[in-house]
Amino acid sequence: MSRWPALRIFNVLEVLLPMPTWIVVAIYLVRDLHMSPLQLVLMGTVMEAAVFLFEVPTGVVADTYSRRASLAAGFLGMGLCSALVGFTTSAFAAIVLWGLWGFSYTFTSGAYQAWLADEIGVENLGPALLRGARLGFVGSLLGLGGLVALSTVSLRASVIAGGAITIACGVLTIAFMPEHGFTRKPRGERAAPWAELAQTAKAGARFVRARNLLLLLFVSELFAGMSSEAYDRLREAHVLRDIGLPHTVAPAVWFGAVGAVATVFGFFAVGRLIRHVEHRPTSDVARILFLLLAAVFVLELLFAQAGSLGVALGAILLVSLARSLFAPVYMTWLNQQITDSSVRATVISITGQADAIGQAAGGPALGAIGNVWGLRTALTAGALVLVPALGFYGRALRHDGREPELEGLPGAA
Repeated sequence: MSRWPALRIFNVLEVLLPMPTWIVVAIYLVRDLHMSPLQLVLMGTVMEAAVFLFEVPTGVVADTYSRRASLAAGFLGMGLCSALVGFTTSAFAAIVLWGLWGFSYTFTSGAYQAWLADEIGVENLGPALLRGARLGFVGSLLGLGGLVALSTVSLRASVIAGGAITIACGVLTIAFMPEHGFTRKPRGERAAPWAELAQTAKAGARFVRARNLLLLLFVSELFAGMSSEAYDRLREAHVLRDIGLPHTVAPAVWFGAVGAVATVFGFFAVGRLIRHVEHRPTSDVARILFLLLAAVFVLELLFAQAGSLGVALGAILLVSLARSLFAPVYMTWLNQQITDSSVRATVISITGQADAIGQAAGGPALGAIGNVWGLRTALTAGALVLVPALGFYGRALRHDGREPELEGLPGAA
C-alpha cells in the first residue's frame, strides 16, 4: 500500500482528530453518570497521572524505534477508551478508562510534532502547524454538528461515535503515514532495548537542563496545567448547575453552538496569525504567547464570576478561541529551541509531562474546593494559578530565553 505525502496525511489527521468533542462526553458524565465536582476532576487527575508516568517513556519509544508506530498505538488506544466510556454506566469505570486514555495519549504526545518536523523540516513547521490548526477548526465544526446532532437522539451513541473516529485515525496512520525523516540506528550500532531507551531519555533530559528557556517553559507548563484542570473539568457543570440553561434546547446543542461559533472565529483568526508568525523572529512569537495566556487568565476569571448565561457562554467562546490559537504557536516556539532531532519527541514529552504534573497535583485540591465551597470558587482559584505561569513567560521574554545571572556558574550548562 503506497504512503501519502507527509503534509497530506497530516492535514487529513488535523481534520479528523478534533471531530470527537469533549462536550458530549462532559454532558454524559454530568447528566447520565451524575458525577460530582470531585469525581469530574479526579477523572482528569487520573488521566494526567498516567500522562505523568508514561509521557517521557513513550516519547523515548518514538525517538528510539518509530514515530509512526507510536502514533498508531496512541490513536487506536485513545479511540477504544473513548468509545468504552459510552458503554459504561459507572463513574469509577469512566475514571479508569480515562486513565487508560491518558496512557494511550502519551504515545502521540511529542511523536506527532516530531514526526512532522522531521518530514518537512523545522523551518516549515510553524506555517504547517497553523494551517493544520485551521483544518482542525473545520474538523471540530463538522464533529460538533454531527456528534451534537446524534446526541439529541442518543448521548451514549455520540460518545461511542467520537471514539470510532479516533480509531479510524489509527488505521489511517498504519496504512498511509510515511516515515522518511526518522531513521533508526543500524542493527550493529544498537544497544540492548532497555539500554537504548535509557540512552535516549538521558540525552533528552541533558538537552532540557542545558537550555534555560526550556526550563522556563517546563515550570510555566506546570502552573498552566494546574489551571486548565479546573476549567476543563468543571466548565459544563458550572453552567448546568450554577447558571442554568433553558430547557427548550438540549444542553449539548447550547455548548455545541458556542463551540461552533468559536471554531468559525478561530478559522479566520489563525489565518491572520499565520502572517504574524511565519516571518517573525522568535521573540515576537514569545510575545504573542504571553498575550494569549494573559487573555485566557482574564476570561477564565470572568467565566468563574459570571452570573448570566450570556456572559458565561461568551467567556467560554473566547477562552476556546485563545487556547486554540495558543497551542500551535507554543509548539512552533518549542520546536525552534530543539536543535537535536534525535531527542525531539523526548524533549516535547518532557515539557508535556510538566503540564501533566500540574494537572495531577492541582486537580484534586481544586475538585475538593468545588465540593466544599462551590464550583465558582474552584474555577476562580484555577484561574489565579495562571499568574505564576505569566510571570515565567515574562521572564523568558525579558531575557529572550536566557538567564544571564546563571551563566558562568558551575553547572549552568
